[in-house]
Amino acid sequence: QPIETRLVMLQTGMRAPMGIKVKGQDLQEIESFGVQLEGILKQVEGVKPQAVFADRIVGKPYLLIDIDRDRLVRYGVTIEAVQRVLSIAIGGIPLTETIEGRERYGVRVRYPRELRDSPEDLKNIYIPVEGGNQVPLGELVNIRYEQGPQVIKSEDTFLIGYVLFDKTEGNAEVDVVENAQQAIQEQIDNGKLIVPKGVSFAFTGTYENQLRAEETLLVVVPLALIIIFLILYFQFRSVSTSLMVFTGIAVAFSGGFIMIWLYGQDWFLNFNFLGENMRDLFQMHPINLSVAVWVGFIALFGIATDDGVVMATYLTQAFKRNTPKNIQEIQNAVVEAGEKRIRPCLMTTATTILALLPILTATGRGSDIMIPMAIPGFGGMLIALITLFVVPVLYAWQKEIQLKRANR
Repeated sequence: QPIETRLVMLQTGMRAPMGIKVKGQDLQEIESFGVQLEGILKQVEGVKPQAVFADRIVGKPYLLIDIDRDRLVRYGVTIEAVQRVLSIAIGGIPLTETIEGRERYGVRVRYPRELRDSPEDLKNIYIPVEGGNQVPLGELVNIRYEQGPQVIKSEDTFLIGYVLFDKTEGNAEVDVVENAQQAIQEQIDNGKLIVPKGVSFAFTGTYENQLRAEETLLVVVPLALIIIFLILYFQFRSVSTSLMVFTGIAVAFSGGFIMIWLYGQDWFLNFNFLGENMRDLFQMHPINLSVAVWVGFIALFGIATDDGVVMATYLTQAFKRNTPKNIQEIQNAVVEAGEKRIRPCLMTTATTILALLPILTATGRGSDIMIPMAIPGFGGMLIALITLFVVPVLYAWQKEIQLKRANR
C-alpha cells in the first residue's frame, strides 16, 4: 500500500488516484469552494463517499508578534535589536561545538522552555534599552494568535487546493469522472454552486493516462487492422479471399466482448468443481474496457486469422490443382479441404486457449493487468472456431458465382 500510494503521488501529485485542482488567488476562497465540491462529489454515482476530502487549507494557529514602532521610538530601541533578542531567546543561537570522540555536537543557547512556552511568557522577555535599562517585550509588541494556512501549494503561479476522491469497486475511472463533471455542471447551471471570481477548477488523476491511452488506441487499432489486411492480401493476392479470412477478426472480436459480458454475470460458471468455485478460480468480476483489454484485442486480431489462413491456403491450392466444372464438384472440393484442415485448425485454437488458462487463473503480482489482456483472447478464440465453417462457405459461394458467370 505505501508503494502504491507513492506511485499515485508521483503520477498525479496528490494522495489519491483522482481529484479536482482548485486554483485561485485567495486561500480562504479556495478552501470554501473545495468544501462545496466535496459535498457534491459525495452524492455522485460511482464515487466512494468516505474517500472524498477537500483540503482544509486555513486553520493552523499562528503566533504573530507585531512590533509597535511608536513604542520603540519612545524607548529608543531599534527593530533589529528586538528581532535579535527574539531570535536568540526563542530560536537560539549556535555558541560553540563540543567534540565527543568522532562525533560533534553544536551548543545552542536560548531561553529555557518554561520562559518561552506561552504568549504570556514571551511578554516577560526583557529587551535592553538606552541607559542600560530593560523593558519587557510586552511593552514593545502585540502578541496574538491568528489562523493561517497549514501548507501553501502553488501551480502555474496560482495558489492551489485539492479535492480528493476515489471510485467504488466495479466502476471505471473515466466514467466516474464524467459523472462528477456532469453533477458539478448541473449545480452550476442551476445556480446552486457559484464559482468565485478568480477561482477555477479542473479534474486530474490517473484517469488522464487512460484518456491519453485511448487517443493512442484510436490510431493503433485501425493501423493494426490495416496491416493485417495487407499481409493477407500479399499472401493470397486476392481482395475477396483476404476479406473472407478477415471475417475471422470480426467473429473473434464479438467473442471477446461476449466473454467480457459473461465475466460480469453472477450465474456464469457459478458452481463448484473439486471443492473449488469456478468464479473464484478464474477471478470473475465485471471487466471495464481498459487499456489492457484493448491490448488483448490487438493480440487477438493477429491470432484470429490463423485458422482462416490455414483453411483458405489449402482451398486455394486445391482449386488450382483441380478446377471444378460444376457446383457439386465445388462443394465436394470445399468439404474435402475442410475435413483435411480442420484438425490443424483445432490444434492451433486449442493450444492458444490452453496457454491462456494459467494467465486467467493467476493471482500473483501483475495478474490485475494480465487477466484483462487474456480475456478477449480466450473468448475470441472460442468463438473463432466458427471461421472453420465461415471461410469454406464463403469460398464455395465465391467459386459458384464465378462458375455461373463463366457459363453465361
